[in-house]
Amino acid sequence: MSLINAAIALLQASKHPWAALPIPARLDLLHRCLAGTVAVAEDWAIAACCAKGIDPNSPLAGEEWLLGPVGLLLNLRRLIQALEAGGQPRPRSLRFAKRSPQESRPDGQQVAQVFPDNGYDRLMWLGFRGEVWIEPGKPASQGRIYRQEQNPTAGVALVLGAGNVSAIAPMDALSKLFAENQVVLLKLNPVNEYVKPFLETALQPLIEGGFLAIVTGGAEVGAALCQHPGIDTIHITGSHHTHDAIVWGNTPTEQSARKAANQPVIAKPVTSELGCVTPILVVPGRWSAAELRYQAQHVASMVAHNASFNCVAGKVLVLDKHWPQRGEFLSAIKSALAATPARKAYYPGAQDRYQAFLDRYPQAIALAPRTPDIVPWTLIPDVPPAPGEYALTTEAFCGVLAEVSLEAGDAATFLQQAVDFANETLWGTLSCVMLIDPSTRRQNAGEVERAIAQLRYGNIGVNAWTGMNFLLSALPWGAFPGNPLSDIGSGRGVVHNAYLFDYPQKSVVYAPFHIRPKPIWFANHRNLQQVARRYVEFLASPNWGRFAKVAIAALQG
Repeated sequence: MSLINAAIALLQASKHPWAALPIPARLDLLHRCLAGTVAVAEDWAIAACCAKGIDPNSPLAGEEWLLGPVGLLLNLRRLIQALEAGGQPRPRSLRFAKRSPQESRPDGQQVAQVFPDNGYDRLMWLGFRGEVWIEPGKPASQGRIYRQEQNPTAGVALVLGAGNVSAIAPMDALSKLFAENQVVLLKLNPVNEYVKPFLETALQPLIEGGFLAIVTGGAEVGAALCQHPGIDTIHITGSHHTHDAIVWGNTPTEQSARKAANQPVIAKPVTSELGCVTPILVVPGRWSAAELRYQAQHVASMVAHNASFNCVAGKVLVLDKHWPQRGEFLSAIKSALAATPARKAYYPGAQDRYQAFLDRYPQAIALAPRTPDIVPWTLIPDVPPAPGEYALTTEAFCGVLAEVSLEAGDAATFLQQAVDFANETLWGTLSCVMLIDPSTRRQNAGEVERAIAQLRYGNIGVNAWTGMNFLLSALPWGAFPGNPLSDIGSGRGVVHNAYLFDYPQKSVVYAPFHIRPKPIWFANHRNLQQVARRYVEFLASPNWGRFAKVAIAALQG
C-alpha cells in the first residue's frame, strides 16, 4: 500500500490546483489524451480480445475496439466540445414533455435534444435522435463547475472500475475530473488489469500533472481505499452487492442492522452504476416477415453483445400474449440466438449464475451445448409476470433471456401495462428498450410519449439498444434518480453527460425501426473490425475523407 499511499498524497496536493485549472489548460490535456488513446488503440483492442477469447483478426474483434478505444475517444471528443463552449454547450433544441394531449406547460419537464449535433453525426447516424430529460421542475442549466458564480470544488475521488467493458473505468474517471472537479484514484477491477498499461499511456498527461493515478488490486485493496482518509468521494461501477458491502458492511446481518439504524460504514459521498434487469418492451403491431427477422436479430444481439456481460444486456422480453405474431417472433429469436456463435464466458461466476436460472426454470431452452468455458444462449419462455420472480429480480450477467407475456390485446393497453410492469416488478432503473413499428407509433403517438415520460429508467432506447446511450457520451449515464443508499437498486448519480446538465433525469435515444446500414451492436456484423478501425482514424482527426472510409466499411456489414 505504500505506493498507493504516495499516489493519494500526490492527488491530495493536486486537488486544489486542478479545481482552479482554467479551461485552456484542460483542453490541452484532453487533446493530448486523445492522441495518446489513438496511439494505443490497436494494442488495447488486441489485448482485450485475448482476455475474452476472441480472435483479434475476426470481425467480432471490432467489439473490443468499440468497447475500449472508440468509447474513450468519443468521450474525449465530447468533453473537448463542451469545454470549447465554456462548459455550456448549446443543445440543438429544448422542448417541454407532454404526458397528455392537454399538457404543455412552460413550467413542465424540459427535454433537450443533444444528438446529433454536427454534420458528421447526422450522416453517420441517420434517423437517430438523442434527448436528455431534465428533472421535473428543474432548469436545463449546465456546467456548474464552469459557471463564474460558482466557487470551485475540490476533492479526491476513488473510482472503482468495472471488469467487463474496458472503456468504463477511464470514462468514469473523466467524468469526475471534468464534470465534478475531482482528481481521481482509479482502481481497476482484477478482470481488467490487462488494460492498465494502455490507460497509463493514453491518459499520461493527466497522470503527469498529478491529477490521475491508476492502481490495481483485489477486493481487499478496494476496501482499504474506501476507508482511506485521503479519499473524499467514491464512485462504483459494479454490482449492488459490492456497493452494500462497502457502504453497509460485509455480512447480511451487519448490513440489515446498519440500514435499520441508518449507520453506514462510511460517511463519504458515494455514487454508483450497479446494473439492471433490462426489459425489451415489444409493442404489438403488424410486422412483415423481414421485420420479424430483423428485430429477432436485434434482440439476439442485445443478449449476445460482450458475451452478455453488460449491465444493459437484454434480459426480459416483454410481449403481448394476444399479439398474433408472438409465436412467430419467439421462433425467430430462437433461430437468431442459435445462429449466433457462442462466446467464452470470461466473467467470473457466470456458470454458477447460469445454473441458478436452470435450477428454477426447467422450461429453459439452451440453444447450443454447454461447456466449462461456454454459457449457451438460453431462452426462458413463459416466466410469470409476478413480483419477486427470480428472473425478474436477479441480473443474470450471462446469456439468459427470460420471456414474459402480458394480457393486453392492443398497443395502447400494452404500453401502459408494460410501463407499470417495468416500473413496479422488474429490478433496476438503468436501462429499458422499446421496439415499435412506425405505423403503430403514429397511431399511438400520445401513448408512446406518455410511456417514455412515465418509465423510471435512466436510459431508454426506442428501436435502439441502450448500449448506444452509453457509447455516445453526449448523454448522461446512470440510474433513474431517487435511489436511497439503503435501497440502492441500479445506483445514484451520473457519468458521461458531456453536455454537463446539472439536473439530468434520463436519456432517450430514438432510432428507425429498421436501421441501415447494419448497427454496430449486431452480433452478425460482417465488417465490424474495419468499421471500428476506420472510426478510430476518423476520431483522431475528423474530416470528410475519413468519414467516407467509415461509411464504406459500414455498408459492408
